[in-house]
Amino acid sequence: MNIIVCVKQVPGTNEVKMNKETNTIIREGIESIINPFDTYAIEEALKIKDKFGGKVTALSMGIPKTADLLKEAMALGVDEAFLLSDRAFAGADSLATAYTLSTGIKKIKNYHLIICGKQATDGDTAQVGPSLAEKLDIPHITYVTKIDVLDKKLIRCIRLTSDGYETIEVSLPALITVAEDINVPRLPSIKSLKEARKSEVTLWSVNDVNADKSLTGLNGSPTQVVKTFIPEYNIDSQIIEGTPEEQSESLVDSLLSLGFSVDE
Repeated sequence: MNIIVCVKQVPGTNEVKMNKETNTIIREGIESIINPFDTYAIEEALKIKDKFGGKVTALSMGIPKTADLLKEAMALGVDEAFLLSDRAFAGADSLATAYTLSTGIKKIKNYHLIICGKQATDGDTAQVGPSLAEKLDIPHITYVTKIDVLDKKLIRCIRLTSDGYETIEVSLPALITVAEDINVPRLPSIKSLKEARKSEVTLWSVNDVNADKSLTGLNGSPTQVVKTFIPEYNIDSQIIEGTPEEQSESLVDSLLSLGFSVDE
């Protein structure tokens, strides 16, 4: 069973800076981590590998420094890792990101299942996984909380919905996005971390994957951020003094002054 896990680098802090010209996150010079939701995808891929054998491949798109995070994934048991890194990929929205990842997956070729985290903590769109499946013309299941049946021909999953749960079965190859309820991610050992530092992460440019530059990065992004700002919260609070009766009368007067209707 050959599995590809899509891994994203996200800021490890809430104090991010934005490029005022492109309205994109400035990732250089800030601490980065593996997208927390992707750690569940990695764990699920490794569990399947432990049960069925095969190979787990990690794929990411990002700046060259992202290779260090892919080595962390290899310390957990991922067999090989590829990084799509090129200035032509910069500033991509979810659609351009899905296209770029699809070119990398087509170059890898041999896979049965693709696993993604349900969303990324820096964008929260939850669009890349489904868009990637559409680019590859394969079925997909989102918000998976349990894999019920899996073999080389099909996968049956239980997925979370707003109304409860659904059981869906699709043929392979397929893509799933996993929710955090699916497992508890393992931690790497000190030995595996040291060994992973010596591992090689293969870097692919836009030319290596024969990507159409008009469909990557800002050029291939039909949606663009036109303005970013930090919301301001101004909370005006008031402590009402007096007896309970005086407090209730004062509260009613305050509500009436604000235009609220207070029943007798």
